[in-house]
Amino acid sequence: MKILVPLKRVPDPELKTKIKDGSIDLSGASWVVNPFDEYAVETALRLLENGESGARDGGEVVVVTIGPADAAQQLRSALAMGADRAIRVDGEDKALDSRTVVAVLQAVIAEEKPDLVVMGKQAVDGDANQVGQMLAAKLGWPQATFAASVELPADKATILVGREVDAGVEYKRIPLPGVVTVDLRIVSPKAVKNSVTPDSFAYGDGPRYASLKGIMAAKKKPLAEKKLSDYGATPAPVIVEKGVELPPPRKAGQKVDDIPTLVKKLVEEAKAV
Repeated sequence: MKILVPLKRVPDPELKTKIKDGSIDLSGASWVVNPFDEYAVETALRLLENGESGARDGGEVVVVTIGPADAAQQLRSALAMGADRAIRVDGEDKALDSRTVVAVLQAVIAEEKPDLVVMGKQAVDGDANQVGQMLAAKLGWPQATFAASVELPADKATILVGREVDAGVEYKRIPLPGVVTVDLRIVSPKAVKNSVTPDSFAYGDGPRYASLKGIMAAKKKPLAEKKLSDYGATPAPVIVEKGVELPPPRKAGQKVDDIPTLVKKLVEEAKAV
């Protein structure tokens, strides 16, 4: 079974970003794998391995990104986790939008012919939450989004996805090939079942850390370098960033002496009642 995992590099969300000249200043940014995409890599690995023994009986995890040369570092991080090979398509963030990304991924999928695409539900920098749904529509593949759990039967012909909804958990079974986007609970200890790992086994909570052995092995794993033109795509984004600005500062709150005064202010001044 081959699983394709698209991933994106993003500025470290733990660091405070600054706005300069109407745009986010990324000159000193520290780049990391988009957290939801890291969860997708972990999901793909769990789907193919025996979690108890760590062994894998065949299967392949391929990671792909669109980004500058520096984005190879994030691909190597995924390879160090256990992915088998990587593809970097050269491109700059400002020259891309969801439509362009989908066009590239569609061409990569036509070339790689994966059985399943697993990806993060959204990137934490843009928060668009579009690529997974658009990709499935373009491919004509079934999709299951915001996966909190997945279960792959022994025949690998379908996948069962659990999604958290207001009333509880909704389950969807889709045939493969298909597109699954994952949410944060997918990396809980027993969220991924593959009919190989014993039900008694529990993973650690969260994505795995790359071992020293994995980091050394990642240096030798294949990382293909491609161009947008190799996939018939051109950097012509329809959605562009016009400017970024902070919201106006909030006015200081007011103190009131009693409840009747508070109600009066809510009615007459705030118009909230």
